[in-house]
Amino acid sequence: MSRFAEVVTRLAAVIETRKEADASASYTAKLLASPALAAKKLGEEAVETVIAATQGDKLSLAAESADLIYHFLVVLAAAGVSLDDVAASLEAREGTSGHVEKASRKP
Repeated sequence: MSRFAEVVTRLAAVIETRKEADASASYTAKLLASPALAAKKLGEEAVETVIAATQGDKLSLAAESADLIYHFLVVLAAAGVSLDDVAASLEAREGTSGHVEKASRKP
């Protein structure tokens, strides 16, 4: 398993444990208790990641990407979507052109 996969797996497990935490004492628990807030934060981090990518600053891009991935994992956990669910969706698309896959989606 890659270092990235190991870290993401550990982080996802920690996020799951925060579902039982006090939202006033845990930022993650606060986000999990408010899926709309978690989604809003994900969007903000996505924009910050795009900005970092356009500026060509690798350190900033790595830091913003870490924030984006954290908030992405929180949104998944809040919605009850596992990393295995995401993996299954990715696997279903393997070997398919991006254009073909997108065209096959229902509107």
